[in-house]
Amino acid sequence: MFAASFSALAQTPAQGEEVKTLKPVVVKATAETEQNGKETLRATTTRIGKGKQDLRDIPQSVTVVTEKLLDDRKIDTVKEALKMTSGITFLAAEGGEEDIRLRGFPLNSTGDLFIDGMRDPAFYDRDTFNMDRIEVLRGSASMLFGRGSTGGAVNQVNKQAKLIDQSQIDLTLGSHQYRRAVVDVNVKTGDESALRLNAMRTIADNNGAGSSLDKKGFAADYRWGIGTRDEFEVGFFYLDNNNGMNYGLPWVRPNASSPVSATTMLPADAKSYWGMASDYNNGTATYATFAHTHRFSADTELVTKVRKGDFERDQRAGTVRFAGAAQQPGGQAVTLATLSPNSVINRGTQLKVQSMENLFVQSDLSSKFEALGFKHEVLTGVDFAWEKKIVLGARSVAQGGVTLTKPTTTYGNTNDGAWIDEGLRKLRKTSEFEALSGGIYAQDLVKVADHWKLLGGVRFDAMSGKYDAFNLSATNVASTSQYEQAIYKWSQRYGVMYQPSELHSFHLSYATSFNTSGDTYSYSAATVNTPPEKSMNLELGAKLDSADRRMSTRLALFRGVKLNERNTDPLIPVAVLSGKRHATGFETDVIGKITPRWEVFGSYTWIWDAEIDKGAEGAEGEGRRPSLIPKHQGTLWTTYQFTEKLRAGIGANGRTKMTPNRNPGWYSEGYVTYDAMAEYEVLPERLTVKANLINLSDKVYADSLYSGHYIPGFGRTYYVTASLKF
Repeated sequence: MFAASFSALAQTPAQGEEVKTLKPVVVKATAETEQNGKETLRATTTRIGKGKQDLRDIPQSVTVVTEKLLDDRKIDTVKEALKMTSGITFLAAEGGEEDIRLRGFPLNSTGDLFIDGMRDPAFYDRDTFNMDRIEVLRGSASMLFGRGSTGGAVNQVNKQAKLIDQSQIDLTLGSHQYRRAVVDVNVKTGDESALRLNAMRTIADNNGAGSSLDKKGFAADYRWGIGTRDEFEVGFFYLDNNNGMNYGLPWVRPNASSPVSATTMLPADAKSYWGMASDYNNGTATYATFAHTHRFSADTELVTKVRKGDFERDQRAGTVRFAGAAQQPGGQAVTLATLSPNSVINRGTQLKVQSMENLFVQSDLSSKFEALGFKHEVLTGVDFAWEKKIVLGARSVAQGGVTLTKPTTTYGNTNDGAWIDEGLRKLRKTSEFEALSGGIYAQDLVKVADHWKLLGGVRFDAMSGKYDAFNLSATNVASTSQYEQAIYKWSQRYGVMYQPSELHSFHLSYATSFNTSGDTYSYSAATVNTPPEKSMNLELGAKLDSADRRMSTRLALFRGVKLNERNTDPLIPVAVLSGKRHATGFETDVIGKITPRWEVFGSYTWIWDAEIDKGAEGAEGEGRRPSLIPKHQGTLWTTYQFTEKLRAGIGANGRTKMTPNRNPGWYSEGYVTYDAMAEYEVLPERLTVKANLINLSDKVYADSLYSGHYIPGFGRTYYVTASLKF
């Protein structure tokens, strides 16, 4: 942590001119630290609301996964980081991407993930090597971010250059030939400038289980004018993934007469793989950011950011399914009763070859002032986005390409090494989506009386999207269909806070959100004229700090409602807003130090009431509990400093049963996994060696779910990391 004075704002006055001195501005490093400089699991501020705010002044629940928690639990991906906060589940979709569910509602991967407050809409395997923290805002958030944000929003905070000379190298070895190196170099280049460089390289074979890793990343951040009236920042990020792809394992029934509800997991662990050796999941993420902060005073600043991003994705994988009864030994469909090493497995083809370009510009003004006898904290801003996505498809022989046939395999023949030449496929553009959007918003937090604050905010969004579909045939490259849609939408956010002391804050809030039919970057004849879905969130909550401010507790009762969910009308081929669903529950986080040596991070969610109030007939019909919503879910991590050099920790993640998407009639079983860590400081403030053991009991469980398959969670895995600071 460091501080920089705001002396550069002072100007030499002319003779006789009144001297005006601005209050000093304190600029802090982003890492959460205590007075002794040690990093902590507890956060007190956030920028997920665009401007920097105390967590106690936000009338919605926010959970912050700090860099220390990422390091303690050996978390390398954003997906694993989100498991460190309760109420989040994952859908294993057709393309292998993990759509996120938060508080029982979709958290769209294309619209609800952000980097430093700017949308991060592309599909790619996000790594944590350049992350300072991850912030999860729960509940409707369209007033801040625009479309999406029904269940909440996730803000990934990149590492920034700081006014210190400090560097660190982390080298990790682990199970399945896991090797990872991360370098973090921060150099103070002047009194008001600094440069930070981060680099990563990770390789693992994972015993051929389709989850092999081969990725590298680089990030640079340069800041100048730090702490002065005009502060500038330029950043660059590059991530290259050349990974394997475990598409998942099929569900199976106990026997032919078993009801659908008895469907269960295969007797297979996380290393079982029946995909092709030639399957892969490659992709790159590249973006550059420019930011300017102008400080009008110690209480008023304008932050303007511009980001240009380019993303590529090339996924060649496929579904793994048991072949039909006619292809099985004895002509019997596969169940647990008939399952044998000779049971035949088909390997399908699921291609995701696409590119995305985007340009985001936003400007946010935050100010604290007194007017009309009240204290105000105003946040207002505008933003603009241009997004373009192109999808490629593979042509068949009839279309002038090739048809590649994947060979079958058997249940007893895992990791058979079967391979086809994916490079032979002939690709052509199948669709293109382009959108322009913009928004303007304003909110005011007003202190209306001692201990009482009111929050009110509104936002207006406009979006224009165009979608073209193309024919894959060799002779026709013209657009075969074109759809356009324009959306104009208001969003609101209101709250009341009672803060009887500096340690306690209670709130009641109401917020809205909306989702457009173009959130998936596509339109059809059925969806192009469908208005946005609308949602609302009510929350009654509290943020409580201990007397020594080392412990924080968050409590919340919430109810989220999607008021007009899209459904397909069986009488007409269009999507209509005829559905409705809700989720009601309780959440709590407990974070901080119980004693100076004993630290804890706990997060728990109980959704006791979730239901489809109105919906289409069938699996997700009225009266059913929506899919991917466990009743109970939680995570716990605790560490103890046994000596000045030795620290150890243990943790658990768990959830109760839940159904896959479309509620096919069966549940994945609940589970609890346990992790452990031991860390020894070899050289004080210089060299540390840490050992992590993930899934101590080698629990077999379904992590991400889909109606046709599931992706198993990690089996027992160990890592040893050496960290050198200099």
